Amino acid sequence: MANKKQPNPIDIHVGSRVRLRRMMLGMSQEKLGESLGITFQQIQKYEKGTNRIGASRLQHIARVLTVPVSFFFEDAPGAVPTEPGALGMAERPSASYVVDFLSSSEGIQLNKAFIRIKDAKIRRKVIELVRALGGTDDDDSEV
Repeated sequence: MANKKQPNPIDIHVGSRVRLRRMMLGMSQEKLGESLGITFQQIQKYEKGTNRIGASRLQHIARVLTVPVSFFFEDAPGAVPTEPGALGMAERPSASYVVDFLSSSEGIQLNKAFIRIKDAKIRRKVIELVRALGGTDDDDSEV
């Protein structure tokens, strides 16, 4: 029985960051594919981490999505902290749930709507409302 090779966690992470940025811009997979001269199916494979993104292709994607290449590696699994000794022996908390949320359609919509709220008091009230609806009353002031 042949085992299907699992995608590398870095490839999955980079793909999820491509998806996150694409969705933040409101760009379709088809539009990104057209900009790169490839099919939307290839974009799907990149975003899932099924296919690896080569260096030159990643550079092109970064240009199209108007981000530095380093954007795709932020919070990557196994990443080394930028400041030596900053964490000591402690592990950095995983931010994958944030990326997962912001990669969803609802996360993008909620984030865009929240950012448009100019009044800080109203933003805090929205957070309180969401916590109440979610059944969470703890104060997670740090993300």
